[in-house]
Amino acid sequence: MGKEIVLFKSEEPRDIQNVSAFLHELADKLAGNKVVLRQGAQEIEVDVPNNVVLELKVEEEDKKGKTQRSLEIEIEWYEGDEAQ
Repeated sequence: MGKEIVLFKSEEPRDIQNVSAFLHELADKLAGNKVVLRQGAQEIEVDVPNNVVLELKVEEEDKKGKTQRSLEIEIEWYEGDEAQ
């Protein structure tokens, strides 16, 4: 199994309207096959192929006596592998 290297990470509290606007903007960028992510001085540009794997997951976890839920959206592909 290969080693995972985190190239960019961002986690910040936002209201749901702001998250919705971000996801719309991200969707528009994905349609152009190129995404640029920025946070402070950190920036990464990602070329996304036409064929990807979309993974959706809803999780529930008990933390400190409270139930934490998460909705994860993951888009995966192999670098240089256009035909999947």
